[in-house]
Amino acid sequence: MTSFLAEGSLGFWSVPLAMVGQALRVSAPYLYVSLGETLTEKSGRVNLGLQGTLIMGAMAGYAVSSRSGSALAGVLAAGVVGGLLGILHAFLCARPKVNDIAVGIALMIFGVGLASFLGRPYIKPERVPAMSPDISLGFWSANETVRANLQVNLMFVVGVALVPLIAWGLKNTRWGLILRSVGENADTARAMGYSINGVRLLATMAGGVLAGLGGAFLTLAMQGGWKDGLAPGTGLMAVALVIFARWKPLNCLWAALLFGGAGAIAPALQSVGLNEVKINLGFTQLRWGRYVFEMIPYLLTLGIMIFTSSGSRQMAGIPDELTRARWL
Repeated sequence: MTSFLAEGSLGFWSVPLAMVGQALRVSAPYLYVSLGETLTEKSGRVNLGLQGTLIMGAMAGYAVSSRSGSALAGVLAAGVVGGLLGILHAFLCARPKVNDIAVGIALMIFGVGLASFLGRPYIKPERVPAMSPDISLGFWSANETVRANLQVNLMFVVGVALVPLIAWGLKNTRWGLILRSVGENADTARAMGYSINGVRLLATMAGGVLAGLGGAFLTLAMQGGWKDGLAPGTGLMAVALVIFARWKPLNCLWAALLFGGAGAIAPALQSVGLNEVKINLGFTQLRWGRYVFEMIPYLLTLGIMIFTSSGSRQMAGIPDELTRARWL
């Protein structure tokens, strides 16, 4: 243990330490998007457009931060852009016989395409924006590698703090009760005098704001820059994460860390110079390169969707309105 805390090589511990550090960083976008989708689905609406919202938030956050030199301005801009896309999604879905899924897919393509178009001047910016502050979780160690790997961004800490806050709000506040009532039975909520479209608009907007903040984390804290093809499929995987988490904010945190850990395998191995794993089976040899490891988050998503699917029983925790075909 002494050698682990002191300066010098970590040996065997390098890979698991790198995986933990990467998992803490990679999990933040999943956490923000999944919390946003949880709020949206609790109201009885699905928003598959959060992938587009995430990417638009990433581009807007970096662009505003680059122009202003303020990371806070970039984070706020990303949240505003995410909220506007959430409002657009809610407005379109409130129209008669409109399919939530189709609108979400359209806005996903729209968001990704618009971000690619508007973000071209910022792929190679002249000025690097000020990054949001980091917090060292490895302060207890004298080893520089430990401190570097256990350094997390303030936005990740804020995301973790939002988990119990959202869970408490859904369970103990009047707004949380109204939101859950609309998601469980819209007719009953309407009979009680609540505006179904109004509640869903606010929930979808809040979900968009959180997804936009997740995008800001990508460019301001995780990647340190904007580029096309950033975080492919993260928003869609976060929807699967919500199903896996059974629509509970606390479970979203554990699931986000799981997804983050899966996404951290390839970077962690590369950080110690291990780009390929060879397994000798006697009659043949398997060679697993970094592309195989990069597939793990997607394979995990597919496995979760298969595991949670059932033709004989309803998924536990699903808002009842999500089981109704409202667009027919």
